[in-house]
Amino acid sequence: MQRIAFKMKLMAGCEVEYKKRHNAIWPELAALLKENGVCDYSIFLDEDTNTLFAVQGQVGDQSSQDLGSHPIVQRWWAYMADIMETNADNSPVSVPLTEVFYMP
Repeated sequence: MQRIAFKMKLMAGCEVEYKKRHNAIWPELAALLKENGVCDYSIFLDEDTNTLFAVQGQVGDQSSQDLGSHPIVQRWWAYMADIMETNADNSPVSVPLTEVFYMP
C-alpha cells in the first residue's frame, strides 16, 4: 500500500460546514473511493492558515485525485466549491506533498 498526501485550502469561516459535509459523506462517494483502493483517508485542518492536509492509503494505481472524471466526484466537487479554493472545473486546488519521514 502506498500513502498519498496533499494539501488544499478552506475558505475562512467554513470550518464547521466543511466538517458537517464530510461527516455526512455520500455513501456512493465513499463506496467509489473504496472500490478504487482508497483507504485510511484522513483530512486535518490547520486552523491558523485554513490549510487542509489530507493523507490516504492507496492500494493499486489510483488515488482519489485520479477520479475527477467520475460523475459522483464531479457532483461532490460542485457541492464543496463554495467553501474551498477550486480550479475552473470545481476541483479543489490540491498540492501534492512529498513524504520526508515515515515510521511504521
